[in-house]
Amino acid sequence: MLKLFDLSGKTALVTGATHGLGMAMAAGLAAAGATIAFNGRSRERIEQALRKYEEQNITAHGYVFDVTDAEQVERHVELIENEVAPIDILVNNAAITKRLPIVDMEVDDFRKIVDVDLTGAFIVSRRVAKNMITRQSGGKVINICSMQSELGRDTISAYASAKGGLKMLTRSMATEWARFNIQANGIGPGYFSTSQTAPLQSVKSFNDFIIRRTPAARWGQPAELQGAVIFLASAASDYVNGHILYVDGGMMATLGRPPED
Repeated sequence: MLKLFDLSGKTALVTGATHGLGMAMAAGLAAAGATIAFNGRSRERIEQALRKYEEQNITAHGYVFDVTDAEQVERHVELIENEVAPIDILVNNAAITKRLPIVDMEVDDFRKIVDVDLTGAFIVSRRVAKNMITRQSGGKVINICSMQSELGRDTISAYASAKGGLKMLTRSMATEWARFNIQANGIGPGYFSTSQTAPLQSVKSFNDFIIRRTPAARWGQPAELQGAVIFLASAASDYVNGHILYVDGGMMATLGRPPED
């Protein structure tokens, strides 16, 4: 049965995997046997990430390109497939956010967030899938969605809009590409403890809210996403398509405990 989860001989491109959850998922794929390629927005970030991968005894291949630029994506997907190997697994993880009330958010900021978080996944997936289809090799596309693919919250209108769109893009990919033996699924992380969420954790009222709202009564640890991404990248999920797997400590399943508890 363990062979179902073996990724030996597979190559994964993980966007935005220079740190945080992206790096944790890339490390999980590497532990399952996959060769890792990743991107970042600057050479400095790539070099820093390569050192962190090396500390984990992971050989990774870093590339600087913008997921919202179709020409850069075209060029770098070809480069990765020539320098590393054909891409079997794509994890669309690159994302940004900006927390502002709707009435205070500039239109350009809204567009930029949607461009990175949603359009970027479309651009990269389209290019990678073309090669998968041409090779008739099948493949896996994993879009990193969010609980905000389903739920709203104050000050994250652009992010929630993009992640909601990414959920439906995932289902469209599954519908169109299943005939080519390409499975497209998503992962919806809950609240995870990372350097990016440290400011939120430091606010006692918000931290208490997350603990109370989550049945597991804690924040997730990045390594706890690895099982989900390995499953969706492996032969174990060959008949799973168009599904969003929420890894959230049970938060999506409940309204939460009342304050007096």
